[in-house]
Amino acid sequence: MNTNFELAIVIPCYNEASRLKIKHYKRFLNSYQVLLCFVNDGSSDNTMEELTRIKKQCPSQVYLIDQSQNLGKAEAVRIGVLKCAKEYDLEKIAYLDADLSTSLEECVSISEEISVITHFAFGSRIAKLDTTINRKQYRFLIGRTIATLISKQLKLKIYDTQCGCKVFSRSLAEVLFQDEFISRWLFDVELFHRLILLYGKNQLKYVVKEIPIQFWNDTEDSKVPLSYFFKLWIDLRSIGKAYKNPIEILEVKNEAILE
Repeated sequence: MNTNFELAIVIPCYNEASRLKIKHYKRFLNSYQVLLCFVNDGSSDNTMEELTRIKKQCPSQVYLIDQSQNLGKAEAVRIGVLKCAKEYDLEKIAYLDADLSTSLEECVSISEEISVITHFAFGSRIAKLDTTINRKQYRFLIGRTIATLISKQLKLKIYDTQCGCKVFSRSLAEVLFQDEFISRWLFDVELFHRLILLYGKNQLKYVVKEIPIQFWNDTEDSKVPLSYFFKLWIDLRSIGKAYKNPIEILEVKNEAILE
């Protein structure tokens, strides 16, 4: 069993059987020496069977985690990150949405930004002349509203905290994902709060990079229920309150990042 990979990509899956692009995953695994960690988050459809098909194609590059209970995206990603860090010799750990709205190849490209200086790089859906960002108008408007409120809460100039492509140095990932998250969906916001605790706002610009992605395509059936839009504000408020006066939210020293 090969346990030595430069990059692992954690992919949370909940009832993804009909959306998994098996041929694309196979083509990617045949071209890149990257570990794909699929976390089946208590799916009630044939997701695990489809993931097993992918693993049979490239068994040494696919790590399957089968959760019997649906715990939500935040916990699925957290479990995947921590298990990859424990079981494999890695330099970087990323997470990505199963629908591949951001491609595996672009995730690899963003991972190349990680260095001794840059510990965290994330994709950003910034529409520019040289990018193709296909988003439904209502999702774009809701997304920009949420992004503006998140940026104000964090007091950071971040365009897109919620893009589902983020890459961390292994040591930073182990610190950031050590504790459970408050929200099942807004855990990306918590990650930035934790980064502020670890580095301080003034230092983030030196260790974090926001990278405009080249291509994004909204999928037809988002796993985030539309009704969550009304609960989102409660989650955001709870997160802001929790991190306003944090008391040992992270029980590790900053030095752990550089070990």
